[in-house]
Amino acid sequence: MGFKKGNEIATIDVVLVTITAKIGEKTVELALNTANKVQVDPQIETEEAKKLIIKGTLKAQKRGKTILTGNKITLSDNVFNPELVQILQGGTIEYAEDGITVLKYTPPLAGESLDSLPVFELNTYSAQYDEAGLIVRYEKTTYPNCTGQPISMPSEDNVFRALSYTIDSAPAKGEAPYAMEYVDELPAVA
Repeated sequence: MGFKKGNEIATIDVVLVTITAKIGEKTVELALNTANKVQVDPQIETEEAKKLIIKGTLKAQKRGKTILTGNKITLSDNVFNPELVQILQGGTIEYAEDGITVLKYTPPLAGESLDSLPVFELNTYSAQYDEAGLIVRYEKTTYPNCTGQPISMPSEDNVFRALSYTIDSAPAKGEAPYAMEYVDELPAVA
């Protein structure tokens, strides 16, 4: 019996990031095509190993346990998106009469609790290319039960502001910390 070669799926780029959040009675769907990096770090809790050492010699040991509790996602974006920031840290947005142009974003007040921020689903899409350099499909990764953290806003001379957003994802009992699937098309963006 020979070894079976596994699937080799090469993906590249952060093609699209989508967020679906429920804010009050309203469902907000937000698409980001300016994000250029998504870093996902597993959040783990470790139970220490138990070792029986007698006179300097290891006699037995019970291995420790590692429990995955979720993911810390760091999303790097090349532009400021007030609608995203509102989902991640709260605050209010003031629009012009056209209902599209942002006039003002006000973050939450100092000392205000951030416990009532919306829980949202985050999807990231990366492209899979073939040998001809053509996109054949997209890898979609879904992170459940996400919440945002307050943002920092660096500024530097002659450098466009690039923001870094920190998002925590914590699966419910019996839920996977993320799900990957392969789709032929990206979702429609209005």
